[in-house]
Parts: sequence; C-alpha cells; structure tokens
Amino acid sequence: MSGASRRVFLGTCAGGLLGTCGRAPDTALPPVRAITRGPKYHWFGYYDKLEFDPANRRVLGMEVGFEHRSPRPDDEIRIGMVDLQDGDRWADLGSSTAWGWQQGCMLQWIPGSRSEVIWNDREDGRYVSRVLDVQTGRSRTIPSAVYALSPDGAWAVSTDFRRLNDTRPGYGYVGIHDPNAAVLAPKDEGIWRVDLATGARELLFSVAQAAAIPNPHTDTEGLKHYFNHLLVSPDGTRLIFLHRWRYPPGSGRGFGTRMFTIGSDGSEPYVLDPYGRTSHFIWRDPGHVLAWARHPSHGEKFYLYRDRTDQAEVVAPDVMPLNGHCTYLPGNQWILNDTYPDADRLQHPYLYEASTGRRVPLGHFFSPPEYKGEWRCDTHPRFSPDGTKVVIDSPHEGNGRQLYLIDITEIVGT
Repeated sequence: MSGASRRVFLGTCAGGLLGTCGRAPDTALPPVRAITRGPKYHWFGYYDKLEFDPANRRVLGMEVGFEHRSPRPDDEIRIGMVDLQDGDRWADLGSSTAWGWQQGCMLQWIPGSRSEVIWNDREDGRYVSRVLDVQTGRSRTIPSAVYALSPDGAWAVSTDFRRLNDTRPGYGYVGIHDPNAAVLAPKDEGIWRVDLATGARELLFSVAQAAAIPNPHTDTEGLKHYFNHLLVSPDGTRLIFLHRWRYPPGSGRGFGTRMFTIGSDGSEPYVLDPYGRTSHFIWRDPGHVLAWARHPSHGEKFYLYRDRTDQAEVVAPDVMPLNGHCTYLPGNQWILNDTYPDADRLQHPYLYEASTGRRVPLGHFFSPPEYKGEWRCDTHPRFSPDGTKVVIDSPHEGNGRQLYLIDITEIVGT
C-alpha cells in the first residue's frame, strides 16, 4: 500500500483538535471502496446535486484525461454512470465542453424521474443542457444551461456561466465571452427560470436588482456583482442564492457575499445573511437554511436560519467548528459534512447526529498539495436516496481524483 493510500486513515485534525474533529480508531471507520479507476480521472463535483438514481444503484460521474490546470474551450469531458451492482461498471453517456473543476457540468438525475439525467454543454456559441434517458437512449437539448432543479423536476434555475467564469474561475465555463464583462451590475443577467419541457426561460431577478438593495455593512460602489450557488427549496416555493461582488486585484480582498432568498416567481427578495461571509448552505426544510457564515452572536460557525426573518441559531459550534459542504440525510436526523485539508493535508468527511450531538468520522483522506485553488479536489460528500451510502471525490490513493463509496448503514441504522 502506498504512503498516499495509507494516509486515508492516518493523521490528526487541524490544530490537534482530536476531540472536536472526531478522530476515531481505524477499526471504527466505515468501509470505503473506489468505484472508478484510472488511467483517467473521475469526479462528480458539488454536494447539493442528485448523484444517485432513485434505486440507489447507479452513480453519475465525469471523466477527464488531465488535472492541475484550468479547462480550455476545447477540453471535453465524458459523462458516465457507475453500476454498483455490476462490478462498478462504467457506462459512457455523452460529453460536454461546458464544465469547471468545482461543479463539473451540473450533471444530476432529474427529480421524479427514474431514468433521466441532465448536464450542461456548449453548442453553436451558447450554453445548453442535454437531457438523456439512460434506459431508452432518447435525448433532447434545452437551449439554456441549468444550475439547480425544482423538486418536481419540471423546471430549473440558472445564472450566467460566462460572468461566473470571469468572477470565480472553477465555477463558470470557458469558451464564450460575456458581453456584460465590463458592466458592474447588469440588468439583463441574473437568475433565470427554465422550463424543462419547453425550454422557455424567464429572468426572475437581475444582478442590478440585488445590487440596488441597500447594504448597511459594506460599500459595494464601483465593484463587480454576480450570483453563485443557486438552490430551490424542498417545496419549490423559494430560491436561495449568493449575491457576491469582487474587490479589485491587488486590494488584498477577494469577494464579499450576501445570502438571498426570493420567491420562485422572483417576488419577495429577502437578505437572509447580510454580514458578508456566507459560504456553503443547504435547505433543511422549506422554512430553514443551514449555512456556514459569520454572525455577530458567535462569529464564523454553522447557523440555522429561518427564512424571511433575522433568526439565526448557532449549530454545533464545538463539534462542527470548521467550514464544510453540508447536507441533511433523509429525515433530517443526520448532517453530512466534510472539511478542507488540514495541516496534514487530510480531509475529514463525517456525520453529525442532531439529537445527540455525536460526530462520527467517515475517513481521513489525504489530498496531495498539487490539488489547490481552482483545481482542488474537495470531497463534497453526496448521499444515496435511502441514506445508507455516501460518495466522495478524492485523490488519496495516488491515482488522481476518483469516486469512492462509503457504506454508512451501520452508523445510521437504516
């Protein structure tokens, strides 16, 4: 076993916080196996998309032949899925030239469908999305890229991936110039609602509208504004997103943030977190959002926000003390989360049991130092619909980024 492989189970948490970081003996860790293999590299990307099919059998992923540089317009990735019940067999589904290292091409299963998947692509000078029925092979093209899907799979929300690439490389796509690149807060860019049956789209809320809402905590005059991280509420009635602005190069500051919610028709915008440091978030239920943010009460921690109010309750400040990619397992009894690489370059996906305050580690995965910046490989843990399996992206075995399956059945008891 290589040194990199052995380090999946070795090392300490950042700052030696063994108690709060939840280190456990190797024997207590759940089983882990690679479900993709080289020579090419495989990953899925973000933590808030449906990677598993409804039967908990097929796992989506992307395949690429290089690492450690930005994508170029002609860099094509392959889209595929792994059959967990057929020797982890990889089935090729298609390709894309509209992708980034952090969120891939927004590949995901369409909610409510047992066989349809969707991903973004580039065609004839515009970004589009492909819908494929993996059983019949039937496909269609929607004349708009998508970001997040509604819970019934009928519509999606999107933003401008051209602008996103300029302001936050790794999240947008290369290959098409943003005509509003020099516009600080455009009126014709923002959040779009896309009908997945007809392809029709409607601008719900513009970047200019967000920038015009007063910000008592930060002066954003003369700064470039954009949107990132869109999600639809579990009942489809509200949207959440991050309104961000870039500071000038050389200023020593990157970007600032406000967390917004709006109605799914674009109405009733509300600044849920105005304090400038919102990071990862997830809807717990239609009325509450869990997010890593800075709040006057406890500083930078996880908070549970009640939508359209100023209520924010700190969550597990001593047990989940570090920023991570958070979701709730089905039933909302467990939070699935991870960490960025610590001082030993170990990443720590884990489960947090809300009723007991117990933290259960899922492994300690080594990330070589070349995985940094735009092309870092966060674990981004994603769970199966039945809540018994987790898949992560990781390069810890020395084979580049690959997909790994973690069986959490004995932990969650389902």
